[in-house]
Amino acid sequence: RAIQINMDLSRRIVINTARAAWVRSPAKGVWRKPLEREAAESGQVTSIVRYDSGSEFVPHGHPAGEEIFVISGVFEDEYGVYPAGSYFRNPPGSSHTPRSSEGCVLWVKLNMFPADDAQSLNINTRSHAWSAGLVEGLAVKPLHSFGAENTALVQWQPGSKFVNHVHHGGEEIFVLEGVFEDEYGSYPKGSWIRSPPHSQHSPFSHEGCTILVKTGHMIK
Repeated sequence: RAIQINMDLSRRIVINTARAAWVRSPAKGVWRKPLEREAAESGQVTSIVRYDSGSEFVPHGHPAGEEIFVISGVFEDEYGVYPAGSYFRNPPGSSHTPRSSEGCVLWVKLNMFPADDAQSLNINTRSHAWSAGLVEGLAVKPLHSFGAENTALVQWQPGSKFVNHVHHGGEEIFVLEGVFEDEYGSYPKGSWIRSPPHSQHSPFSHEGCTILVKTGHMIK
């Protein structure tokens, strides 16, 4: 039966994934915390996924692509080994058999690529230097851009503030370390924030943080 979870992109959603329960997947030893889901085991998906040590998922395809950031541990498939801090994209039409020998936790998005975004990416972000951000106290590691869509890691030094700005194509944030903030709330490590197209805010961080950010991807 079809399952709809947080698929109304006009709504602002905040989930503290550290407090959310793990849900069993069809594969033994693989667990998920669903953030948005179009259907039971198909369609668009965003989730936090945990592989217990020695677990494996069944071979599967990505009709409209797969995007992964390795939060902790080491993720694997037949094409490579991806330690914590790895960011990779498997294009539409790709397939693999994922597994983890030691266990891992992932941020995963499925079936959201534009049909003509066919680039494969495998970036070990830990080996890339930070670049200066748009304001003092911010540093950036760009990860991917296609059309209006941009994905990056952003590091905020304690006390950093950013100007009020509009997300014309929406914004999605996952807090990797520290506490991210804006005028609507405070978001500790593990928080997922999805802000709809044309929303705006004035973000800051008193104690500092590192966030994974996507913008522009909610308008195709």
